[in-house]
Amino acid sequence: MKKLIFLLLISASAVAQLQKTEPPFWYAGMQNPELQIMFYGKNIAQYDVSVTNNVVITGVQKTQNPNYVFVTIDTKNVPASDLTFSFKNKNKVAFTKNYSLKSRKKDSALRKGFDSSDLIYLIMPDRFANGNPGNDSTADSAEKADRSKPGSRHGGDIEGIIKNLDYIKELGATAIWNTPLCEDNAPRGSYHGYAQSDVYRIDPRYGTNEDYLRLSSELHKRDMKLILDYVTNHWGSEHWMVKDLPTYDWIHQFPGYAQSNYRMATQFDPNAADIDHKYCVDGWFVQSMPDLNQANPLVNKYLIQNAIWWIEYADLDGFRVDTYSYCDKKGISEWTKAIMDEYPHFNITGEVWMNDQAQMAYWQKDSKIGALQSYNSHLPSVMDFTLQGAMMSALNEDKGEWDKGAVKFYDNFTNDFLYPDIDNILVFAENHDTNRLNEVYKNDFKKYQLAMSLIATVRGIPQIYYGSEIGMAGDKAKGDPDIRHDFPGGWNGDANNAFTSVGRDAQQKQFFDFSSKLFNWRKSAGVIHKGKTKQYLPQDNVYVYFRYDDQKSVMVVLNNSNEARTFKTSRFAESIGNFKSGKDVISGKTVDLKNDVSIEAKSAYILELN
Repeated sequence: MKKLIFLLLISASAVAQLQKTEPPFWYAGMQNPELQIMFYGKNIAQYDVSVTNNVVITGVQKTQNPNYVFVTIDTKNVPASDLTFSFKNKNKVAFTKNYSLKSRKKDSALRKGFDSSDLIYLIMPDRFANGNPGNDSTADSAEKADRSKPGSRHGGDIEGIIKNLDYIKELGATAIWNTPLCEDNAPRGSYHGYAQSDVYRIDPRYGTNEDYLRLSSELHKRDMKLILDYVTNHWGSEHWMVKDLPTYDWIHQFPGYAQSNYRMATQFDPNAADIDHKYCVDGWFVQSMPDLNQANPLVNKYLIQNAIWWIEYADLDGFRVDTYSYCDKKGISEWTKAIMDEYPHFNITGEVWMNDQAQMAYWQKDSKIGALQSYNSHLPSVMDFTLQGAMMSALNEDKGEWDKGAVKFYDNFTNDFLYPDIDNILVFAENHDTNRLNEVYKNDFKKYQLAMSLIATVRGIPQIYYGSEIGMAGDKAKGDPDIRHDFPGGWNGDANNAFTSVGRDAQQKQFFDFSSKLFNWRKSAGVIHKGKTKQYLPQDNVYVYFRYDDQKSVMVVLNNSNEARTFKTSRFAESIGNFKSGKDVISGKTVDLKNDVSIEAKSAYILELN
């Protein structure tokens, strides 16, 4: 009886003392055998720590906050097994914590990330589809669902995505990127997910961790990929660690809050003032998002392990990293390299929102520009914001003057030499932070066709934003919620259901049918995925380029003029060669390349040459 009472006391002590263990479990056989486990509980630093199974503890780090202990173990040659950590104080009162090293999936380290053969479909989950109305609000949610408020939670969730995966596949997408799904318990604006409050837990309003695993599984059954939106730069002010910081410098403090100046060029400007660089990197993105200090080794190790944990746990195919170039550039390089060392065929694309190709290319792995400052980010992919910027204006410029119209596309691609891996550039017309394409062009279907024809045929990895394919619009000048409308048909009772062919109105059908035909063609067009590019100076606002390899050639003609055009093909003889004609992949029309070619105003040809 005394022994039972003693064991119960030990158990009660463990509950009282140990509140969090992160990572909650780990995996045997990792390339880097070092694992740092964070134990959190009231005054836990007073205890000495040991572990079973002959596992070696290589370091125990305590901080100025007595509620944290960081324990580093060596997992080399340790098989998948259950370990037991023992905590003992000077009075010999101890408690234990079981900890699992799990088996990895077969060939986990060799997983292949997304690449230029993919089309990525970007979803804001709260606004896509409500598959389970029962989780719209939970007891511990600070913000409850209210679809009548544009900036509030609307109830979209993981179940809604799963139920509409066949729609996404029918469109021709091969991968999905969701804006963050981890818990964001901010009292306002939590729908976007970028102010995370627990990075090991799926927000219960989206579902459970197990639901996220089911999403991954359902995608892989369809030969589709899952990309996680990872945030290294900041957490939300409601994050449990922010409320009880492990160290004062876990976040950047001035003390407390200071606003970022958003001037990312200070990261590499050789003439930058230290104060300007500090306020870019250390300043907070917004007041509700404390800025993480990646220069603190404990912080960076925590972020590295959290990222790897999600890859293993959810069988991920890639990351999109938010606000990549706001991070401490040495710290984010170490974070990226650690992940790519574990998964050499994985892919990570970084949000480097700059308006100059040299500045964006600086951030891509093995950049010769970065090398001038002895810097390598190890980041495989960056996002082509200069092309996106051109798309926001060029298709409304009908006359094609010296620096307007289609020449903006041509000029963008002249700088491709700056990038060390041009096929690994993310190309897009819009995303959740930009104006809606169909707003800028007032749902002009012909301009939408031009934009998507370009996105689908140029070098890189195309990404489209949910709803673009049915003509959804939105004005960023009215606020972010206006570019993040609910997808029609995603909620019970919606009058219009654009997820189904019979539910689409005439405009939605026109947009979707074109998009689906184009993107499904692209799936098997290897010459587009990895072929070379040859472009010709636009004339009369008509832009012509070729994608080609040793076997095939595709001729793309974009007439950005508001008038029909006829042009001679002799100018393109070096690319046309012995090909006599081309078949347009959308209309099926055969175009004779031995004679003059005519093309309607604001229209495109995508010609497979034969």
